[in-house]
Amino acid sequence: MNEVTELAYALDTFYFLLSGALVMFMAAGFSMLEAGLVRAKNTAEILTKNISLYSIACIMYLLCGYQIMYGGGEGFIPNFGVLIGADNEVADVLNGDAYYSNLSDFFFQVVFVATAMSIVSGAVAERMKLWSFLGFAVVMTGFIYPVQGFWKWGGGFLDAAGFQDFAGSGVVHMTGAAAALAGVILLGARKGKYGPNGEVKAIPGSNMPLATLGTFILWLGWFGFNGGSQLIVSNVLDANAVAAIFVNTNTAASGGAVAALLTARALFGKADLTMALNGGIAGLVAITAEPLMPSPLLATVIGAIGGVLVVFSIVGLDKLKIDDPVGAISAHGTVGIWGLLAVVLSNDAASIGGQLLGIISIFLWVFISAFIVWGILKAVVGIRVSEEEEYEGLDVGECGLEAYPEFTKTQ
Repeated sequence: MNEVTELAYALDTFYFLLSGALVMFMAAGFSMLEAGLVRAKNTAEILTKNISLYSIACIMYLLCGYQIMYGGGEGFIPNFGVLIGADNEVADVLNGDAYYSNLSDFFFQVVFVATAMSIVSGAVAERMKLWSFLGFAVVMTGFIYPVQGFWKWGGGFLDAAGFQDFAGSGVVHMTGAAAALAGVILLGARKGKYGPNGEVKAIPGSNMPLATLGTFILWLGWFGFNGGSQLIVSNVLDANAVAAIFVNTNTAASGGAVAALLTARALFGKADLTMALNGGIAGLVAITAEPLMPSPLLATVIGAIGGVLVVFSIVGLDKLKIDDPVGAISAHGTVGIWGLLAVVLSNDAASIGGQLLGIISIFLWVFISAFIVWGILKAVVGIRVSEEEEYEGLDVGECGLEAYPEFTKTQ
């Protein structure tokens, strides 16, 4: 192995690890965003869910998820196995066959799994039993997510069919939203969210500065999410590609935030901060399926369309009485679908047929399997807290403490 190749291996491994660390920081972003958008009486519980789901995802992906997703297989069926493989064999490294450490790849992939599960957390907030949620997290991160991940990123049938998803608008974000939708349907809405005649009653979050901070943290972490998906950075071509991905990711988020803000102003007559925050996230989700090929201007337009869609999706789901306290299903699901379709605008290798096949396959697998798991949990241990616990707040009922003990009032 010559000096240049050794340097490239070290640089690409470090870049992979650094990108993974940025994505890991998104766990803090989701925690702060969700803590800000729920009521004060449920804050400690939502934070407990977030640190627990991240830890469960890391363990389950270590035990079986990574091997299911990247252990080979044929078509629909992966090779089921346990435990990640050892790091690169010395011979592979010396022969120049390895571009980066296998363990750096595992680290980068495991934080993606946690991201998908974090999407579920916000959608079922304020009325789901903590331990039922964590039980679902075990199955979601160890089995449901890896199977559909194998279909595309592990070389399964979607990859063979030409389905394009660069960094996970479908594999990560739509997956999380589909699992969340199944849970929300079985869980039902929060008490007081919808009136007897179908009217929608706003339930404001407790801390808008925290929600805004969480959104900016997610925005920052997304540079690792999309940029790291280029995999290597040690040559001129890939370095330029990473730069383009960073620029497109940033401008798509900007387009989404501005478009959502303008849409909210047109619909509600006010500059709705929560819609602007979801618009920024929507722009990020929209560009994730193909952050490299579009021009910066096209990336802005793709993000802006995502920002408009997320506002109408949040309003539409409320009319259907699908209660999502943080707008996760809309930002990651509705806009995830748009992002996958938008790939054909810039990537000649993509086709509408291939993208639709991926959307339908991933959604049906995740929604149906998640619905079954949620249903079993509901039948065996229940998934919803009692009316009294919901009224008093999950902080006390599930965690035995309050996030804001000096200020919390029963709502």
